Amino acid sequence: MKPSHIEHIGIAVKSLEEAIPFYEKVLGLECYAIEEVVDQKVKTAFFKVGDTKIELLESTDPEGPIGKFVAKTGGGMHHLAFAVEDVQEALNDVQEAGCQVIDKAPRGGAEGLKIGFLHPKSTMRVLTELCGDK
Repeated sequence: MKPSHIEHIGIAVKSLEEAIPFYEKVLGLECYAIEEVVDQKVKTAFFKVGDTKIELLESTDPEGPIGKFVAKTGGGMHHLAFAVEDVQEALNDVQEAGCQVIDKAPRGGAEGLKIGFLHPKSTMRVLTELCGDK
């Protein structure tokens, strides 16, 4: 497995409505998409910075992963996502290298991407996401 680039940086926020103006008015970025990912209990907003995206994540359920993260930490950087050619192949490769994964198989994510998460215990405490078109 060799990532091609950082696909996005995920940032958990209490409210997209409160967070989006900072990225637009202070940083001068444009929110180009807002999407709800029902099975992950999250609503997302995306900004592009060069080839990398910033993904803001607002929980739609306090018991969902982002809801629990925001309740515990107040929000902030949640995960780092790397683009890979084939998510299943990449998940297999990292497991063969001894990495603990959260997802053994890809699942659907925002923007129609396939995603799979690596466990922070195996990634120096950084929740790491692998994502791609297949």
